[in-house]
Amino acid sequence: MSVEPPDLHGDGLGIVYFGNDWNAENRTSSHHIARRLAGRTTLLYVDSPGMRAPTTSGRDLKRLWRKLGQTFQRARHVDPGLWHCTVPQLPWRRLPGVATLNRWFGAWAVRRAMRAAGIRRAILWFVVPHPAFMMDAVAHELSVYYCIDDYAAHPGVDVQLIQSCDTKLTREADRVFVAPPALVAAKQALNPTTTFSPHGVDVAMFGGAQDERTVVPAVAAGLPKPVIGYFGLLAAWTDTELIEWLALQRPQWTFLLVGHAKVDVDALARLPNVVMAGAQPYETLPGWAKAFDVAIIPYRQNQQVRNANPLKLREYLATGKPVVSVPTPEIDRFAEVVRLASDREGFLLAIEAALRDDSTAARDARMASVRDMSWDHRVDETLAIVGQALRERAVRHA
Repeated sequence: MSVEPPDLHGDGLGIVYFGNDWNAENRTSSHHIARRLAGRTTLLYVDSPGMRAPTTSGRDLKRLWRKLGQTFQRARHVDPGLWHCTVPQLPWRRLPGVATLNRWFGAWAVRRAMRAAGIRRAILWFVVPHPAFMMDAVAHELSVYYCIDDYAAHPGVDVQLIQSCDTKLTREADRVFVAPPALVAAKQALNPTTTFSPHGVDVAMFGGAQDERTVVPAVAAGLPKPVIGYFGLLAAWTDTELIEWLALQRPQWTFLLVGHAKVDVDALARLPNVVMAGAQPYETLPGWAKAFDVAIIPYRQNQQVRNANPLKLREYLATGKPVVSVPTPEIDRFAEVVRLASDREGFLLAIEAALRDDSTAARDARMASVRDMSWDHRVDETLAIVGQALRERAVRHA
């Protein structure tokens, strides 16, 4: 990168960052990027309303109640340079007046939080599309859309609403960054500033899976080998039927699943060789991965997955563990260090090959493939482009 990352400190300049739930069980690129940006300037992290309407499930109702309780709370100082606020929105968007009320209240809450954080000159930074109305409601010097997913392909969302918000941000943002390679061309056609910006990874942390000092959690420490492992959400895009089939085909293997289940996993949980560890703190994942003999990405082959840039892939590779995955445009780029399989039988054979043919050289190659993809490096690249945009704006308004 020929342009150095800018100095964003001082003179009331800061980032207003619209991300997903700060307290979500799953740590996403939204969280990783925000924490690193906060080390470079003041950042206000704005919990944005969910892309889908809440259900009557106990978890959704508990989350909605928690967010409603935070409605009138002032911005909270989380860490040096990092502030957090919640802007709940009424979920009944189709009722008359609700959309207008949400826009008015959301903008008021964000402006109040900006004052608390000392941000007088804002860079609006969108990692989710549905707060797109803030582009028109909150004064700013620059706007950034950091698109990390095909949001309209998510299950249960209002497709028309999310697609319109995504298009608005893509067209109107001063700079657009796109993580999934499959989305780059379409967004470049709408906005020529679009830059491909794949996910990063905490290389040092996940490399701890190879460190003899890293402790394997008690649940995983004595499991029968080999251990076929997965960490992350068990969600609609996870092929739980594939995992179940694999476990039935190889009852002598242990399948260790680490993460919150957002879908019905009763059939999996009943199998004697499947261990459901549940959600675990992010920083403990290297210890869980240390117990893996093979790490898997068993996703469904749908539009969302095809257009995804799975953070999990880089985290797995950083652990050095063998990886077996379904093919996608992004994962295919790592075909030299990942075993790919597009059907059940192929997936099973790929795991067997990974168990049989692994080596120290193969482990080193996997770790080397992501060594230069740290989150700090990704943020520096992004900020260099943002800094250039700020300088160009200053020249235009001089």
